[in-house]
Amino acid sequence: MEIKVLGPGCANCQKLEKLTGEAMKELGMQDPLIKVSDMKEILGLGVMSLPALVIDGKVKFSGRVPSKDEIKKYLE
Repeated sequence: MEIKVLGPGCANCQKLEKLTGEAMKELGMQDPLIKVSDMKEILGLGVMSLPALVIDGKVKFSGRVPSKDEIKKYLE
């Protein structure tokens, strides 16, 4: 599974990265968590609001930080 957190490094982006990492650990996932801050790559994925979570090439949400439980639902 390819999991990407998109964002330039703002507080919400860091929070999403942290929550996603915690959710992955709790689910026993070994997949790498990729942090993407390159705006060309972010725009290439069609994302206009940050932070965003992309799983296997599909944007699951953008523009907000969901709860850890919501992140887990997308990862399962």
